[in-house]
Amino acid sequence: MQRSQEHQNSAGIHGFNHQSQEIDPYGLSHIQILNNNLFSDVGSQGITVSFQTDKEEYFTLESSAVAGGFVVYDSPAASFSSSRSPFSSQGSHSCLTDPHHSPDNTYGSPMSGSSSADDDNVLMRQKLRELEFLLLGSELDITNDGNFCFHQADRLERWDWTQMVEMIPRLDMKQMLLACAQSISDGDIPRAARLMHVLEQMVSVSGTPMQRLGAYMLEGLRARVELSGSKIYKASKCEAPLSSDLMTYMGILSKICPYWRFAYAAANVVIREAVEYEPRIHIIDFQIAQGTQWLYLIQSLADQPGGPPSIHITGVDDPQSAHARGGGLHIVGHRLSCFAESCNVPFQFYDAAVSGCEVQLEQLGLQPGEAVVVNFPYVLHHMPDESVNTWNHRDRLLRLVKSLSPKVVTLIEQESNTNTKPFLPRFKETLEYYTAMFESIDAGSSRDDKQRINAEQHCVARDIVDVIACEGADRVERHELFGKWRSRFIMAGFTQYPLTSTVTGAVRDLLREYDRNYGLQEKDGALYLWWINTAMTTFSAWR
Repeated sequence: MQRSQEHQNSAGIHGFNHQSQEIDPYGLSHIQILNNNLFSDVGSQGITVSFQTDKEEYFTLESSAVAGGFVVYDSPAASFSSSRSPFSSQGSHSCLTDPHHSPDNTYGSPMSGSSSADDDNVLMRQKLRELEFLLLGSELDITNDGNFCFHQADRLERWDWTQMVEMIPRLDMKQMLLACAQSISDGDIPRAARLMHVLEQMVSVSGTPMQRLGAYMLEGLRARVELSGSKIYKASKCEAPLSSDLMTYMGILSKICPYWRFAYAAANVVIREAVEYEPRIHIIDFQIAQGTQWLYLIQSLADQPGGPPSIHITGVDDPQSAHARGGGLHIVGHRLSCFAESCNVPFQFYDAAVSGCEVQLEQLGLQPGEAVVVNFPYVLHHMPDESVNTWNHRDRLLRLVKSLSPKVVTLIEQESNTNTKPFLPRFKETLEYYTAMFESIDAGSSRDDKQRINAEQHCVARDIVDVIACEGADRVERHELFGKWRSRFIMAGFTQYPLTSTVTGAVRDLLREYDRNYGLQEKDGALYLWWINTAMTTFSAWR
């Protein structure tokens, strides 16, 4: 399959060049306009620039203070909301029909070093400086309602807005995003706002992978300035399923890309090997979701020589996840019970509707004589560690699980390092990781697939916004690399469970159903799932 220039130029996480200098390749620091309608027609009353708070007050962001690299305002945070915002209540899908955001546009693609591109860049800088002269060279008044109003609209009407818009595809999306993040990190909020207005014209939730990722990263930057990241994360949960088969947007993504099925396939093989010939099995799943993983295992154990074992599953689940299922854990229990009955497998389901951070031993429904199995699929990174809370729920939970003397513990996590990194390095890491993820999603679906668009918005974008916008206890998504997980498990008393060729064979068979750019690597006793040159996910087992 022929890859686009975006794919050819994608870089792995560790191969990314972290630029320490402020990025301003197109002279964007010269723009001194903070207007959401920068590229719209200019009316006879000139251009109005305003910042509005919930209290209907107006102020400039030059007065903001910065502490510890994070923006702190003496006044209420300014609003950078836009009609193109993927989380806007009025325009959450406005990009889908925006004629400026055609799926054929490739704004995010790196440009070649041709003389034509260089000439365009020079012209862009000239245009921006001319715009600065037109705006700042004119008289500035403050109207009665607190708006800043630039006059001399007759001069502005002569501005060639069409030519300005035509230059935007020459800008590099990644560099623009990094420049904006750098400005926020430096506390230069006016410059960040100017960059956001330019980025607004470049992103699209229905465009290329880079355009789509840019839309959500831009939303994360806005949320960071507005201090609204936690609110967005909580409000943008995966939507409730519309059909009786519990199909959610996460299910749509699992068909497009193999990240969840990779977790299920590897874990189920390891679990079956670990509990072979055990008459009673107790599986404790800390992210049971819809319970789909266990349908395959129940069916597999039903054919076991000598008859199937008795299976007991405890579903540990944050009560908020009921929204994604359309109901509580009893839905999962009923589904699994009916399936187990059809397979003649003795089955019991225990409902533990509590967050993994808060779970206690007595809530796990343990019974004597059971072979205990624990499953951690993409969930441990939600647990706060010592960098967030003195309780260190992440390590506490591992010690609790070790006290159960489990036959095996399965761990699946994203191979990303966003837990303790400061904002700017974390932004760069997120940009590189999700560039690869969005490219892999693009390879498995059509560009205009509305289900895919909805799945990205509800199940991926919220994580991106959380990583970029939130700090401290407000941040939920705190990924760590496998090396760090390995250290945590060893400190909790675990040893690695060896992975057999049967495990790797099952995963390789699964990957044949997906794009050939996925790869599998065995390293340090774990399985790494790759997309081209970026490690995306790791699977490991412990006892």
